[in-house]
Amino acid sequence: MPVGKHDKQTIPFTGSEMTLQKGDVIYTLTDGFPDQFGGEKGKKFMHKQLKELLCSIADQPLIVQQEKLKKVFFEWKGSLEQVDDVCLIGIRI
Repeated sequence: MPVGKHDKQTIPFTGSEMTLQKGDVIYTLTDGFPDQFGGEKGKKFMHKQLKELLCSIADQPLIVQQEKLKKVFFEWKGSLEQVDDVCLIGIRI
């Protein structure tokens, strides 16, 4: 659900609770990474591919994850223009 003015702004936010354990990682992000065009066909990275990437590196130290995410993003983007801001925050419990 976006924050700010959008076409679904009359739909209320819903809350949820999760039980976290030591070692779990929580990610919060903008849509900049998944919406970035690139790759061989100049298509968007997409949320599914980002989720798979995050799941594949979640057990690594956060600094290693940061470097991997930067590398993947810039390799994906290649020489194309960055289309949006990119913010991805990972917090390990």
